[in-house]
Amino acid sequence: MIERLIRILERENVEWEIYWERGRGGSFKIENEKLERSQRKFHSGIGLRVGYKGRLGFSYITGIGHDIETLENFVKRTIKLARVSEVPFRGFPSEKKPAKIRGLYDKRIDEIPFEDAHAMAQNFAERMIELKAGRGEYTLSGSLAFGVNFYGIANSNGIFLEDKSTGMSVSTYAVKKGTRTGSGSYYQSYRSLQPFEELERAIKLAIEEADMSWDAERFRPYEGELLLEPPAFRAIVGIFLENLFGDNVHYGRSRFVDLGKRVASEKLTITDDATIDNGIGSYPFDGEGNPGRKTVLVEEGFLRGFLLDETYGWLLGMESTGNAVRDFRTVPHIGTSNVVVEPGKESLEDFEGIVIKKVFGEHTANPISGDFSLTVELGYVVRDGKVEPFKDNMLVGNVFELLDSIRAVGKELIRRGSFYSPRVLAIGKII
Repeated sequence: MIERLIRILERENVEWEIYWERGRGGSFKIENEKLERSQRKFHSGIGLRVGYKGRLGFSYITGIGHDIETLENFVKRTIKLARVSEVPFRGFPSEKKPAKIRGLYDKRIDEIPFEDAHAMAQNFAERMIELKAGRGEYTLSGSLAFGVNFYGIANSNGIFLEDKSTGMSVSTYAVKKGTRTGSGSYYQSYRSLQPFEELERAIKLAIEEADMSWDAERFRPYEGELLLEPPAFRAIVGIFLENLFGDNVHYGRSRFVDLGKRVASEKLTITDDATIDNGIGSYPFDGEGNPGRKTVLVEEGFLRGFLLDETYGWLLGMESTGNAVRDFRTVPHIGTSNVVVEPGKESLEDFEGIVIKKVFGEHTANPISGDFSLTVELGYVVRDGKVEPFKDNMLVGNVFELLDSIRAVGKELIRRGSFYSPRVLAIGKII
């Protein structure tokens, strides 16, 4: 059917781009150790962009099995939208070789019967009951999800690419009650089917965190060395990355205009890498057909790259970095793939001092000024090998000053979804 749509478009005096998807997923929600909801979803559709005399039109249709009349009307409608559009058209990418990445598709997830996935979720819930037994007053919740996606893109410049991917995710949330309340959580996503032991691990880690949170009290105000664990450092990096999106740079919503400026400690290197084997954020080509690639954003403290799609690469006089993300219902927009904080040479595993494990509230930060005020969901102090947890303080400061104050970066890289980072030692303030 895609070929039929292409033949219709080739009759018209326009530039065009088709993005198509079909896939399915199963998701399971567990509340209070009971499997409360099972859901199976299917999706498919086609997004069409048309460039006409410097203007861009976009529309989409759901499903991919349409008759010729529907396709003719789809094309006419999109061309009509382009004629009256106020959106400037900068051109579509030309044909390039996609990246070679291993481990993005697992046949076992594609072919797993829904009944088997449901049984795994049921066992997940039952294992929660077993693991909380004899450990006090806990309530456990969680989720399990599987998905497969077939997708492709073609345009009038000769691009015709297709690929497929799979995904699996697991989450657990634990609440410990009694004279006080503590909470813990764990989330991870994968490209391949995981053994049941990985689900058990998610439960145990959430319970361990809930135990620590239950013991935690508010800590005294402090300013000095702080060790940031990857979930906490992710929040800091996320605020910083807002400044590197090409559209933000173009419209003056970024602190930065040019590359080459020193923006952080020499110990910090950050890359966006769509080519990591098995990476949950990896892809061979982006939502416009440009190859997935590794882009150095910050190298030893110096700004080396922005995150760009075709349009904002053109507007900034640069090449696309292959960071256009989308689905068939949306036009491409700039996003990240896998964000990697490169490991350092320090061993921070035996660190003694103040550790920030989790924070939240990064959406309230000002990315341009860099000022932030984040709630410490969980932290702890290590003294003489003993751990004293704390929570509900505020981690306050400025992102750019914190990144500039980095004293050491750990050797062990830890992954949470598409974010990879070791522990990072910096100067910070909690109140």
